[in-house]
Amino acid sequence: MIVLKPKNNISCSDGNKSKKVYIPMAIDFIHHGHLNIINEGKKLGEVIIGLLTDEAIANYKRVPLLSFEQRKRIMESIKGVKKVVPQETWDYVPNIKKLKPDYFVHGDDWKDGVQKHMRERVIKALEEIGGKLIEPPYTKDVSSSVLQQNIREIINTPEVRMKQLRRLLNVKPLVRILEAHNGLTGLIAENTKIVKDGVTKEFDGMWLSSLTDSTAKAKPDIEFVDLTSRLNTINQIIDSTTKPIIVDGDTGGITEHFPFTVRALERFGVSAIIIEDKVGLKKNSLFGTNVKQTQDTIENFSHKITIGKRSQITNDFMIIARIESLILKKGLNDALERAKAYIEAGADGIMIHSKEKDPKEVLEFCAEYSKFEKKVPLVAVPSTYNTITEDELVCAGVNIVIYANHLLRSAYPAMIKTAECILRNGRAYEAEEFCAPLNEILNLIPGSR
Repeated sequence: MIVLKPKNNISCSDGNKSKKVYIPMAIDFIHHGHLNIINEGKKLGEVIIGLLTDEAIANYKRVPLLSFEQRKRIMESIKGVKKVVPQETWDYVPNIKKLKPDYFVHGDDWKDGVQKHMRERVIKALEEIGGKLIEPPYTKDVSSSVLQQNIREIINTPEVRMKQLRRLLNVKPLVRILEAHNGLTGLIAENTKIVKDGVTKEFDGMWLSSLTDSTAKAKPDIEFVDLTSRLNTINQIIDSTTKPIIVDGDTGGITEHFPFTVRALERFGVSAIIIEDKVGLKKNSLFGTNVKQTQDTIENFSHKITIGKRSQITNDFMIIARIESLILKKGLNDALERAKAYIEAGADGIMIHSKEKDPKEVLEFCAEYSKFEKKVPLVAVPSTYNTITEDELVCAGVNIVIYANHLLRSAYPAMIKTAECILRNGRAYEAEEFCAPLNEILNLIPGSR
């Protein structure tokens, strides 16, 4: 197998028109770097674009703005592109073996970093079929990631934002959600990412917890913080982020009031609300039976779901029913009965809640839930049973995992430590080791410079 540098004077003559040229691309939008690659391919033969599917992209980075079909139509319209085929994973080898291209074209930016291993696999696969790797110089004056982020901020309308959660559920095995309780924590959920085993991992959206929203305002978690105040927090997060938001709606309030909550959240571009099947003064579920908590009847809560669904203006907004049966020691059968009833009432998702440290009862519910003929996305919140892994949740059939209060809980001890350090030393010098550099904070906030 020969690795070739493209030559500017190569032209596609009659002798190589039948040569297959395979070019893998994601392409959320076309820029001149993409066109440079395609033009190099056109010089070598008939260009086949291996277009990464939404699922393939979603498992490595953010879901593309445009769907696979939309991106496919754009690529098919480019002069010189003979065919567009799905590239279903970031492993190019299966398509190489299937299509047996004469040339494989990829920018030279993958020689180092996370894609280096994939380049080695491609070289080996091409050697087996007698293909050649062509590596045009990477276009250095353009960044797809920066352009995509800028475009997301420009087109981040309520309608666009609201649709994202359903789209994520369609293309990802598990949607990962992190708690946020103000604009700053929203930015953390928006921007935090790591690269592990060549895969970029990040959070897919934000959870506006009533617990952390109330606590950040120094108010009790008893539905005392009203909708107007909650909407103010939501607006802070929306102003600084682009990812979908799921709102903790507590009990949903009085049934007759619930439609107004639904329509208000829709106007803001929130993707979903989760409401719990309890009545009376709301107490945090993690208290369990240690405090008085009353579960609503199946009929009443089902009616609330139905009323909420009927009030929706769009089909994109989701109402997710949170089942408290395990919290209140009503047992597995009661939880399953409620799940079936809430789905029939129109719930777009089911959240099963538990305060046990062992995930056993949640997994038992998941196993029985998997047998339902009619299912909706399943949500888990492993705050107490936190030893369970995301892979285990996926295997159990969970579609959304919510890390429900971790940013607030981790911030509190850090702030206490800093405050005590200043008191102990009579100055701030020793506390610097607990503090982020000011420039780091300023750079996080758009428009600070």
